[in-house]
Amino acid sequence: MGVQSYSVLKRNLEKDYGELKSQQEFLLLSYGVFDWFSIDLKGGLGDLRQRNRTGSDLNYSAYLGGGYGFRLRVFNARKVKAVLGFQHISIHPHTEDVDNAKHKAVLDDWQFSLLASYDLKFIVPYLGMRWSRMDNIHWIDSSRKREKSRLDKSTGLIVGADIPLSRKLWVNIEGQFLDATAAAASLNFAF
Repeated sequence: MGVQSYSVLKRNLEKDYGELKSQQEFLLLSYGVFDWFSIDLKGGLGDLRQRNRTGSDLNYSAYLGGGYGFRLRVFNARKVKAVLGFQHISIHPHTEDVDNAKHKAVLDDWQFSLLASYDLKFIVPYLGMRWSRMDNIHWIDSSRKREKSRLDKSTGLIVGADIPLSRKLWVNIEGQFLDATAAAASLNFAF
């Protein structure tokens, strides 16, 4: 289990929908069903900020968020491991009133990743690729629209590391590039 802070600094949307930003804070829980397969859950809070190409901003204050997924170890040889993963994250910030209209948004993030790590004992760096689809489902009063992320920017680079603090406690840091600009940090405990 652990606690995580995830910052989406920039994610471009299609057409003239502009870009998204989000700050998310989670409690993490991962259960190893088998040595090679784990189920991941997260719950917490997140906000959403959207800047349209016209320069107008919509800022939704933090409210409920959560996610689920799994990780499947596909390679394990001495110090090298490879993991295939899937996650779905959904952020439901507060509804905002703008010009006498109710604006509601849901950040809908689907992620598939393939990562490889190398255990150096004092640090476990990893590198990989992530395909992701981060959309803004947006309502103005009762009118609903899915503002999709750019398909030509769906694949990104992941760079990160686990830094052991003890046998059961470690820090994780991670950056995401190309499809989005994002960073995450977490403190984790194995029990």
